[in-house]
Amino acid sequence: MTTLPELAARRCYSVVNPLHSAIYFSPDFGEELAELGLKDGAAAYFVGRAAPLGRVGAGTVTATFFNFSHDLVARHIPAAWDVVSPEVALEARLRAADSVLRRVLGEEIIASKELAEAAELALRATEACSRLARPLYAAHADLPVPDAPHLALWHAATLLREHRGDAHLMTLVGAGLDAVEALASHTATGQGMSTKWILRTRGYSAEEWEAGRQRLRDRGLLTADNELTEAGERLRRDLEAETDRLDAAPYEHLGAEGVSRLTELATAFSTTARENGAFPADLRGKN
Repeated sequence: MTTLPELAARRCYSVVNPLHSAIYFSPDFGEELAELGLKDGAAAYFVGRAAPLGRVGAGTVTATFFNFSHDLVARHIPAAWDVVSPEVALEARLRAADSVLRRVLGEEIIASKELAEAAELALRATEACSRLARPLYAAHADLPVPDAPHLALWHAATLLREHRGDAHLMTLVGAGLDAVEALASHTATGQGMSTKWILRTRGYSAEEWEAGRQRLRDRGLLTADNELTEAGERLRRDLEAETDRLDAAPYEHLGAEGVSRLTELATAFSTTARENGAFPADLRGKN
């Protein structure tokens, strides 16, 4: 039985995660890899996030990332490893995390006792994460914790993100959704990435996107206007609830007081990051 208020773990995750994901929406990491000879933005993302897995092939990246077109992944992986090795990519990623967080949070927050407290709480939560059936989390969990508090917080946020992400993929597969269907149904909630952003970054054509929507309509999950039906809304609620269940352990371990405090701190930090341009304006929405 949970000891946490309803949805407390999800709320905590939702404000911690931006502290991880900010580096992938900033130019810093791409610029780091461009200086090393890898100039394509998609290749930089694949290399950066997959680096803890080692020199893996396209199939592993497609499987663990889930929502990218395999053709797009295979265009860059494994060739990108010959330009930037996993070890070098991890070093570049940490440099990018440092520069991004310093820019979007500011030096006063970086040096604050509140940020150090948030790092301690987030790392404590990760003590209860599980490697089982969570390949991206497990690979990241083998990395050392950085010494600097803001990088330790970024590391912990990354662990929590990949732990929940791996769990979410279990629920998507269990619900019989492929990558395009998962993206399209999430976009229809208004909380997912916009169609424009997906087509720009995930490697799918407009025809593939529309075919995925049609499959959702055939299942009674989308209306003719690409709105979620009652069954579609129920499915998305069930997916998030099951993900919550599979991802509960770190937050239960932290406890209600710790989760509340981490949520408070991370909300302030993520709000500041957003206000300082950490994320593009057209990322979310149905259009």
